[in-house]
Amino acid sequence: MNITGRWKDRLYTCTLRRVKLRCTVMNSQSQPKRKYQLKRRADEMARTRRRITEAAVDLHGTVGPARTTLSAVAERAGVQRHTVYRHFPTDTDLFGACSAHYLTANPLPDREPWRTIRDSHRRLATALHELYAYYERTEPMLSNVLRDAELVEALRPTLAPMQAFLSETAEILTAGWGARGRRRRVLKAAIAHAIDFHTWRSLTANGEMTKTEAVDLVIALVEAAATPRRRAAA
Repeated sequence: MNITGRWKDRLYTCTLRRVKLRCTVMNSQSQPKRKYQLKRRADEMARTRRRITEAAVDLHGTVGPARTTLSAVAERAGVQRHTVYRHFPTDTDLFGACSAHYLTANPLPDREPWRTIRDSHRRLATALHELYAYYERTEPMLSNVLRDAELVEALRPTLAPMQAFLSETAEILTAGWGARGRRRRVLKAAIAHAIDFHTWRSLTANGEMTKTEAVDLVIALVEAAATPRRRAAA
């Protein structure tokens, strides 16, 4: 009985070791495979999200955000409507992704070189030429987004980067003119008007003015705002 018991104990121990060894081998083989599958799934989801974003950006630049339907985005991206919903549950999510994608592909002009220009007139002219060139390149998208932001509340937060950029640009371009007090406020208002997208568009619409002519005109406006008025002779 003791011998039989010892053999049973050894057989049981061997069986446990064999099962443990087999599980260890299977686990070591399945872990890399699972990691690969998870990575592949994550990559596929990222590609799908990018396709949806690019499809929405294309439609925003042509028909505008307000006229872009979820069905149109899904069709252009080659996915189902529920897939768009899964990646972008709200309009705010989709607009935010589109704005980030578009600004990455079309970055705003670099303001740092403008800061290094000591002459205020040359600084203003340089900034206007670069900014108006940017408006010219991005006119379809900016026109549609600015127009539809009045209609679609979820679209308005996407304008924050542009608004912050223009606000800081106005500060940079107001420096160095020697204006103080109310004169400085008038000067800054003139500069803010000069760098606004709608100002550029109104001046160059239908080819009535070239970019250089538009720049020269708004520089004259800014210079007049910076110059104190002379009192008329009695």
